[in-house]
Amino acid sequence: MDIYYSGLCFVFGLVLGSFYNVVGLRIPQHTFLSSSRSVCPACNHTLKWYELIPVLSFLIQRGKCRQCQQSISYLYPTVELITGLSFLLSYLHLGITLDLWITFSLISLFSIILVTDLRFMIIPNKILLFFLPVFILFRICQPLEPWWSGITGAIAGYGIIALIIILSRGGMGAGDMKLFGLLGLLLGFPNILLAFFMAILIGLLSSSVILFKRGCKEKQEVAFGPAIVSGAIITFLFGDNLIGAYMNLFW
Repeated sequence: MDIYYSGLCFVFGLVLGSFYNVVGLRIPQHTFLSSSRSVCPACNHTLKWYELIPVLSFLIQRGKCRQCQQSISYLYPTVELITGLSFLLSYLHLGITLDLWITFSLISLFSIILVTDLRFMIIPNKILLFFLPVFILFRICQPLEPWWSGITGAIAGYGIIALIIILSRGGMGAGDMKLFGLLGLLLGFPNILLAFFMAILIGLLSSSVILFKRGCKEKQEVAFGPAIVSGAIITFLFGDNLIGAYMNLFW
């Protein structure tokens, strides 16, 4: 049964990853509710069902549109693979529990924001507003201890980024601030502080790689949203162990 559920989670993640690509590309352009089918961004060729199979279609077509032979962005299969593998690893780590569904929701948020922040450098309010009742429902089903930890976590998350924006004069965006507040509601306090620390580490690492590849001649914007959600996922899954290890090491 483990093999069956593992395969199911992986395929489920691949399919959702393909959908999250669409969500992440269409919501910032206000075309999400459009009834039009997916098209090649280069030649507007309407894609057939066999051109939309997650990862597999990209490999079969060698990363090119069948119609115009223009290269397809690696972002599409990357998001699909990240979502599929993350779903699989989460299931293997947690089993079928409420924590698994919470993790699935965090991975979903990460995948969508990965697309919107990399492509458009924004974190749309519509995405955050969709996940808000989802996270509230999770915390109703599985309350934090104490119950008001989610409220203080949201305030702390929102406040930390707001302070950075003020001190850096716009070094981060309002979308990052609202995103961190939303995650604080789910993680609670003080775990949101650990999530911030992890996000900084991930952000610095990814920024260093990006700036090294692009060159550091000019000031360049770097998407920080994916790092924020990555830090939240690590904190949700391993936060208690990390805090415990820190306390044992230094106290």
